[in-house]
Amino acid sequence: MTSGPYSSKVMDHFANPRNVGVIEDADGVGTVGNPVCGDIMKMYIKVQNGHITDAKFQTFGCGAAIATSSMATEMIKGKTVEEALELSNRAVAEALGGLPPVKMHCSVLAEEAVRSAIDDYLRKTTGKGLEIEKGAYLHEDHEHGHEDG
Repeated sequence: MTSGPYSSKVMDHFANPRNVGVIEDADGVGTVGNPVCGDIMKMYIKVQNGHITDAKFQTFGCGAAIATSSMATEMIKGKTVEEALELSNRAVAEALGGLPPVKMHCSVLAEEAVRSAIDDYLRKTTGKGLEIEKGAYLHEDHEHGHEDG
């Protein structure tokens, strides 16, 4: 970590976010928010042959929320839907070089935005969302809890 609460990767993804925008013909769109902090994330995915070929986001929130959204899109592009579902908030935070404990909820929102977009995609293509596919897609140890309490 660099001096201050944020790593250089967090600052880079905040100052130069990747994949900002809208996918007009998205295969899946997910919106999540945290009413306590006011962060709102909207994630768009394009899926071809079971692989996420594109991902974009729109985030209203703090620098950590923007950075985690940016990193999450980078981490799921090129992955299969199943691989993208394995993305954890900890993996996003680690890829950014760490987050201050009070900002870990931003990485949770990024994970939830990815899951929400995939859920939308699955509902459109299979008629079943993630809660129906719980055994196949959801990790039982993840309860959408916040790392910062």
